[in-house]
Amino acid sequence: MKHRIVVLGAGYAGAFAAGNLARRLSPADTEITVVNAAPDFVERMRLHQVAAGQETARRKLSDVYAGTGVRLRLARVTGLDPERRTVALTGENGPGELSYDTLLYTLGSSAAHHGVPGAAEYAYDVAGLGPALRLRERLAGLREGASVLVVGEGLTGIETATELAESHPGLSVGLAARGELGAWLSPRARSHLRAAFDRFGITVHEHTAVEAVEPTRAVTVGGTVLPADVTVWSAGFAVDSIAADAGLEVAGTGQIVVDGTMRSLSHPDVYAAGDCAYAIGDNGRPLPMSCASAGLTNLRATAAIVARLTGGTVPATGLKYFGNHISLGRSDAVFQMVGGDVRSKSWYVGGRTAAQLKAGVLKGAEWGIAHPTFGLPTRRRRVEADRSRTGGPVTVQGARHGQRSR
Repeated sequence: MKHRIVVLGAGYAGAFAAGNLARRLSPADTEITVVNAAPDFVERMRLHQVAAGQETARRKLSDVYAGTGVRLRLARVTGLDPERRTVALTGENGPGELSYDTLLYTLGSSAAHHGVPGAAEYAYDVAGLGPALRLRERLAGLREGASVLVVGEGLTGIETATELAESHPGLSVGLAARGELGAWLSPRARSHLRAAFDRFGITVHEHTAVEAVEPTRAVTVGGTVLPADVTVWSAGFAVDSIAADAGLEVAGTGQIVVDGTMRSLSHPDVYAAGDCAYAIGDNGRPLPMSCASAGLTNLRATAAIVARLTGGTVPATGLKYFGNHISLGRSDAVFQMVGGDVRSKSWYVGGRTAAQLKAGVLKGAEWGIAHPTFGLPTRRRRVEADRSRTGGPVTVQGARHGQRSR
């Protein structure tokens, strides 16, 4: 019987991981299934562009995995039973169940409303394709001079505010920041960011925490009213409770707690990558929810799965977060490197050069998704018979203190 590997979610982490596993494991011994609710791959890093009214490429997952040996199951995950090694699903044909021997959990995240009254009911977001399209439609129907308030000064908030302001110059765009805009950037990068906001005419409300969202306004903690025909919520992300409900060890964020090989500390048949993994980076801190983290964690997870099944050694790959790349419209951006203490370095790349670098990253990710088994070897590694169900022991090169491996 083949070893059944099930990948939950086909975002950046899951889509890359499935192709990577298919590249490296023999189809004679393994059966790889990807479960995803939507038929298309969603470029989450471009969703602020989608919301702004721009067209982006759509790739059907059935085309992506055609000829790779990877099976695609279009369904929504509703539950997990790690003791029985089954996943509960619901799709066009109703509820169903899928069994696995190894599970890679990459279900990603959605907008976190933090219990703020009215945020879920009245605010829009760009955390998924559906929400981004709804925001796009709403913006298209606004009158000249209408107000749009973006709540949140993180990467998503900054990219969304600048993209909307550039694509809709007739709208009045503002951003509500709990602290100082770009406070985590180096001084020169912060000045570049502020200059971009000034150029787009974006009003910044610093040290402004929103405590309620209403249909045409937002109310701050101090009672100040910010008029907003549309409120865009980008104040953080949250993961689904499926893992926690199933009894997996999770952090306070609901993310699955993993060791240095992305393996669940409580359930060794389960791995996690991307936003839903609580992984400790080389700096001793949890990796942030980001595309960069998705790349790091999915490579570590797939390497560990292959090694455990084939009797190999997990290579010593780092979990180092290098920095942040922030788009400021289509022709401007900021690339800010950070050090081991997660403090911004003194230098940065900005302007058109940084925008071109970001465009290259996006195109590279798109190409990688479109060619999941590029360079497919003629001889892929076979699964050892005594490891086909248990995964077996493995040696981890360069394992860091506090990152257990089993």
